[in-house]
Amino acid sequence: MSIAHGPETVVLKPSKPTSLLAALLLHPNAVVSTTYLLRAVWDEEPPATARAALQTCVLRLRRLFAKYGISATTIEAVPGGYRMHCDTDTLDLVQFRALAARSGSADGPGEELYRLREALTLWQGQPLANVASRMLHDDAVPALEQERLRVLERVCDLELAAGNCHQVLVDLYESARRHPVRERFTEQLVEALYRTGRQAEALAEYRMVRDRLRDELGIDPGPGLRRLELAILRAEELAPAPPEPARAAVGAAAGPAALPAGATAAARPSRAVPPVPAFAGRDADRRAIAARLTADDGPRMVVVSGAPGIGKSALARQTAHEVQEAFPGGVFTLQLARPDGTPVAVEEAARLVPGPAPGRRLIVLDGAAGAWQVLPLLPAAEDAAVLVTSRRQLAAVVATHGGAVHRLDVLRSAEAYALLAGLVGAERIAAEPAATRELAAVCGHFPLALRIAAGRLLTRPGLSVADCAAWLAEDPPARLALAEDAGLSVPEVLGQALDALAPALREAFLRLGERAEAGEPVAGESESVLEQLVEEGLLEDGPPGPYRLHDLLRIYARWRVRTHETAATAGPR
Repeated sequence: MSIAHGPETVVLKPSKPTSLLAALLLHPNAVVSTTYLLRAVWDEEPPATARAALQTCVLRLRRLFAKYGISATTIEAVPGGYRMHCDTDTLDLVQFRALAARSGSADGPGEELYRLREALTLWQGQPLANVASRMLHDDAVPALEQERLRVLERVCDLELAAGNCHQVLVDLYESARRHPVRERFTEQLVEALYRTGRQAEALAEYRMVRDRLRDELGIDPGPGLRRLELAILRAEELAPAPPEPARAAVGAAAGPAALPAGATAAARPSRAVPPVPAFAGRDADRRAIAARLTADDGPRMVVVSGAPGIGKSALARQTAHEVQEAFPGGVFTLQLARPDGTPVAVEEAARLVPGPAPGRRLIVLDGAAGAWQVLPLLPAAEDAAVLVTSRRQLAAVVATHGGAVHRLDVLRSAEAYALLAGLVGAERIAAEPAATRELAAVCGHFPLALRIAAGRLLTRPGLSVADCAAWLAEDPPARLALAEDAGLSVPEVLGQALDALAPALREAFLRLGERAEAGEPVAGESESVLEQLVEEGLLEDGPPGPYRLHDLLRIYARWRVRTHETAATAGPR
């Protein structure tokens, strides 16, 4: 970390103020809690005087800022913590994210490539190299690296699509060597080698990665690499493939868009919204949501909230299908989260909110990260009915704009049975009713888990429901995943939600999961922590009743602790 002032650049020394500054800069323009800052600065248990010492660190930073012409109000004290005001002119991370986001609206692949290359030039050296905080290195640096790698993957895709195979080889060799289990870089390297006439080297790269994956992880390469190997062995011609568009138009019935790094969501009207395949249950919710959205006397706002994977988006899509005739002006969907869980920037989403049009409109805001992302979009949707899905309950949204919140619970047993019957086939399910109910229980009656289990049954016609349930029950979190799609993976979906939490809140959730018993109330954490976990969609209920932890989340929490402990034990000493 450094401060640039005119021609002078000052590299900060490792110190507690430097760790504090890093923690604030990693969350630009957001409130960073005092608890998080204390852990970032002191790593282990902070001393009794830590809060006072934290204020001293803030004063030292403000004096340093004044020395280099930076306003002291850049660090703002707010209730519960501090906020660091940054923009594209003052922080490379903000500029990087802005360039990556703007690349999605570029006029063609050439301009997109230029903007993404410009964004990558902002990365110089190892992030937080002069920051002493172990917590930030463990939690923040990997996430920052993932942001950079997603942009680099997109750059290499664009270069290959443009036929620049020779030029991109240097990037790909380095990336594939440094990140051997990130298969996309290896795919790109193998493709570039083959298309430049180096067939033997391309096959050697494939086989080296295949052997490493088998030896170290016990898995085979993914379908993309396997298809490339087959194409090379058959001597097929690999013409430059056009890159995926940076802007993906998503109709009201579409699921999460597989947007490339830096891309934004987009909205378009859909006058024929198809139903969700094999949708089952939620009858009362659908009727109540439909009545509010189509009411003549507003407000016509509904928030659908609940745990990750509990079926919020599916319910919104199915309801949109059922009420579409009441909206001659069209049904519009904005995906507010990318497949990796990162939120779409507010300014990008705001440009995609459709303007007024003849006839009533329905706008679906799917996957909102919080009220901060929704509130700026509502003025442009003032004349429309709005349906929002979010893990959060968005109390600030309904408090200021009216509306209702529908908090989803898991499916009832009969609804889970009906969902499996609709997906797998009524006859096959009816042949094993008891095993089907057991399978639904293993899946925690979560729609996400049920659809994954159905996928396994559909791809294995000879597999009985009973055997599938028994196999999944041995290790539900690890086995409730389909390799072809990260969105159909319990550890991926729940892991994204958990990794988005502040470390202290994440650890509290894991402790609750370890202590909780099936069907029993959870306790042992402060009410403030429990309420925050409810708001994040990871706990249910609360005052005046007990707090509850869904069984699938409880099992996942224990699995997460177990696998992380195993990995730590197996690591270098």
